[in-house]
Amino acid sequence: MRYLAAVAAMLVAGAAHAQSSVTLFGLIDTGVVYQNNARVSPSSGTSAGASAWSMQSGNVFTSRWGLRGTEDLGGGLSAVFWLENGFNVDNGGLKNGGDLFGRQAWVGLRSSEYGTLSLGRQYDFMVDYVAPLSATGSGFGGNLAAHVYDNDNLNNDLRLDNSVKFSSASYGGFKAGAMYAFSGEAGGFANNSAYSLGTSYTYGPFNVAAAYLQINRTSQPSLANASGAVSTGDGDQLTTGGSQQIYGAGAQYKFGKSSIGVVWTHSVTDNVTGIWQGGSTSTGAIGGSYIKFDNFEINGRYFVRPDFSLGAAYTYTTGGFGGASKGYTSATPHWNQIMAQADYLLSPRTDVYLEGVYQRVGGGNGNAAFDASVYSLDPSSGNQQVVVAVGLKHRF
Repeated sequence: MRYLAAVAAMLVAGAAHAQSSVTLFGLIDTGVVYQNNARVSPSSGTSAGASAWSMQSGNVFTSRWGLRGTEDLGGGLSAVFWLENGFNVDNGGLKNGGDLFGRQAWVGLRSSEYGTLSLGRQYDFMVDYVAPLSATGSGFGGNLAAHVYDNDNLNNDLRLDNSVKFSSASYGGFKAGAMYAFSGEAGGFANNSAYSLGTSYTYGPFNVAAAYLQINRTSQPSLANASGAVSTGDGDQLTTGGSQQIYGAGAQYKFGKSSIGVVWTHSVTDNVTGIWQGGSTSTGAIGGSYIKFDNFEINGRYFVRPDFSLGAAYTYTTGGFGGASKGYTSATPHWNQIMAQADYLLSPRTDVYLEGVYQRVGGGNGNAAFDASVYSLDPSSGNQQVVVAVGLKHRF
């Protein structure tokens, strides 16, 4: 009888453990990077570009670690949470302005029948639905394949604080979602608030998606709300200035593990004062009544063998900058960007990669803000830049 009681206790303990779980997860990515035409600091006595060799963390995917968990509440309902930190593996420093869980921090309820309701610091639906169809962001090319200035947030450099988000379950391949991020400002309900909508449909090997993001901000610096939906202190802003709109759509076809995809996105910021370049957004970097971008991307990845893939993407971006002020000049820049990658899996969790990017811009009208610029690396001193990275990724 005593043994039966012990076995029963063990079964109960096992069942309780199965109903609740916490998982530690992460990814480490670093490598050696070559770039040409990097801007030279004024102290060197020359404004010409120079070649640079450096070690860079997160060439493809930003290094991160986190905790995620779930608790079964019964009836198909679960409590869920996600805490995720971004860091620089080369020096151990924190990303996202030093925020402990700057990538994501949320808690919510998940219904197997209806979907997930979550609250906290979260990604919008451009990231959730459109980015997986692109080469950048959660796509195979990652950070180095980002569209110029990550102007459409497909590379998920922007998160929404104070947000309430609902993501539906899949109904015959169809999913949809909506979210709202509060400004948190008394008497300024719309000052630095945001909302996002998205939808996705999967049918066999086909996936199509579309999404929209609206950020409401005042263009008056004295009235800026630093603790609203888009934080002004963690380096996650894509632009500074007035209101911002981002929307786009994409499609992808998979054959086995390989895929081909197309994506179009549009973004515009009113009364712009800064854009994300060289890894940060500085107010005063540019000034005008608006800045806008349209990105057209085609991408493909082919697995030569189960452990070796080749990928490439071409993105053409058209821009418009009008109503220039503070000594800047209106312009209609356009970018051509080519990315190519070879990736070899040493194991299911560890791989080595070689990735290169070539970017050329025309029509910048002499504005340094429109010089070639690949992800967060030092911008070019002119209209062209080549970047080549050799690195190692490990997931845990």
